[in-house]
Amino acid sequence: MSAAASLTLDTVNAAARRLAGRIHRTPVVASQSFDDASGYRVFFKCEGLQRAGAFKIRGALNKLLTLSPGERARGVVAFSSGNHAQGVALAARMTGTTAIICMPKDAPPLKLEATRNYGAEVVFYDRLRDDRAAVAQKVVEETGRILVPPYDDYEVMAGQGTAALELFGEVPSLDALVTPVGGGGLMAGCSTVARALFPGIAVFGVEADTANDVYLSLRKGERVTIPPPPTIADGIRVTSPGALTFPILQKHLTDVCLVTDPEILATVRFLVLRARLVVEPTGAVGAAAVLHGRLPLPRGARVGVVLSGGNIDPALLGEILRAT
Repeated sequence: MSAAASLTLDTVNAAARRLAGRIHRTPVVASQSFDDASGYRVFFKCEGLQRAGAFKIRGALNKLLTLSPGERARGVVAFSSGNHAQGVALAARMTGTTAIICMPKDAPPLKLEATRNYGAEVVFYDRLRDDRAAVAQKVVEETGRILVPPYDDYEVMAGQGTAALELFGEVPSLDALVTPVGGGGLMAGCSTVARALFPGIAVFGVEADTANDVYLSLRKGERVTIPPPPTIADGIRVTSPGALTFPILQKHLTDVCLVTDPEILATVRFLVLRARLVVEPTGAVGAAAVLHGRLPLPRGARVGVVLSGGNIDPALLGEILRAT
């Protein structure tokens, strides 16, 4: 079975049924100020208002709900810089199990605190020195727990795709779908939904220009590995697209657009001050591509944008708002 065939509209619909009543159906919001500034008609899927502040609970909880009672009882392990950590920690609490989360030493303090507050145990690693997957695998081998990957898992991808399912349920007539792309789980799920429902729609992933592993991989036709990227968008600081997600991205994406850190920060500021939407830097990369003219679309195009998370450090938000 091909990778793309393992993730279908049916598997996303099944995830939606599992998640119903357990997570929020986040709002879709429009902003006239953003439309005027970008030249597009934009519809934001506000995942910053999701449980645990990001889309990640969708995939994490769907994964845990597909485990057997015996598997769940063993507990789970995850590795993440923040939002997947929180999603798995909350999902574990919701399903009556426990979680150990491997996080980088420089993880945002707000995300670290939230992960612990959901009841998870945290094990630290050095982002520049350690292989985070290997750190997590060691914990799995020592404890017998179940690994919940951040993106390279079909049940995780299916859960993430429910965000697009909800978006298209409210705004079916879109010319393009835009999401951030790191390891590719969110985009794999959302693009699968988009292509199944509207085969002609344009689908754009967005990366920071210093975290351009998917951009480079698509152009080379194989997975490319880059050094640990320094971008402010901590949620997409991955070095290579997932082995399972990449073939799906190859099949479904129109292209990947790149934005700079200053453009990301300017977009966070715009969304707060003009659209009244609090979004973390990673969550704003899709909107940054729209706002800064990276999409090859005609003016007036209808664009759905997933704002993937809102867990921004208060000190960073204060710095961004004070900037001119």
